[in-house]
Amino acid sequence: MADGDVQYELKSVQAIRSTEARTIAKWEKLGWELVSQDKGTLRTEITFRRAKRQLPWRLMAVAGGALAVLIAVAAAFGLFDEEPGTAAPPAPVVVETTTAAPASTSAAEATPSEEATETTVSAKPVEDSVLTVENNTDLAELLITDTCSSAVGDFATKYEGQTIAFDANIGAMQLHGGYTTRYDILISAGDFSETTSSGPFFQYRDVNTVSDLRYADDNRPDTIGVGDNVRITAQVVEYESVPCQFILKPVSTEFR
Repeated sequence: MADGDVQYELKSVQAIRSTEARTIAKWEKLGWELVSQDKGTLRTEITFRRAKRQLPWRLMAVAGGALAVLIAVAAAFGLFDEEPGTAAPPAPVVVETTTAAPASTSAAEATPSEEATETTVSAKPVEDSVLTVENNTDLAELLITDTCSSAVGDFATKYEGQTIAFDANIGAMQLHGGYTTRYDILISAGDFSETTSSGPFFQYRDVNTVSDLRYADDNRPDTIGVGDNVRITAQVVEYESVPCQFILKPVSTEFR
């Protein structure tokens, strides 16, 4: 088929700034082709396309012929079984009615306890899932919120104990108390920059950089330090309004 005859379906998605590459890679794995990017102040609208699947005309012709034969056979059997003055119902109607009856009866006889059980099962995966900017709008907005905004504390209260994951960077490190191998690590969203930052300041408090960060990749560097870009997965602990620090507990760390 010539390129001019190909028909495409389009899809537009929005991504937080600095996460465009991850979003593009995700949709390209699903067979979508990048068309354009419209970058806004906080979000980028990305347009993809994918060729529509078309049924070959030879296969359509064969399917049409087979359908015609089936209709002719059904009509013939209807004539043979017919008695004078009595019209036999077409076979397809009988089959469809018989198949649909159990589903209708099951829905009508469902008890309240069965419905409640089904609702509980479907809700549990959502509670246990890791929150990301792709599946949680509150997290997406948090990562572009002012450092000391009250919305940061609201997020910490609402999602206390849940797990979040996002692209981040190491902004600062200092020894915790009088220890020599335990640190307080300051984390910001997005890629490292010496002049700008996005969203609130996150902190890992009193952690060992060898084991507590739970590195996810085998080929990681020997050390971790200021300026490293990472993908963190962490548990929400609390928000300290003074000095505006969002405390997290590390679950896994992956270098980007």
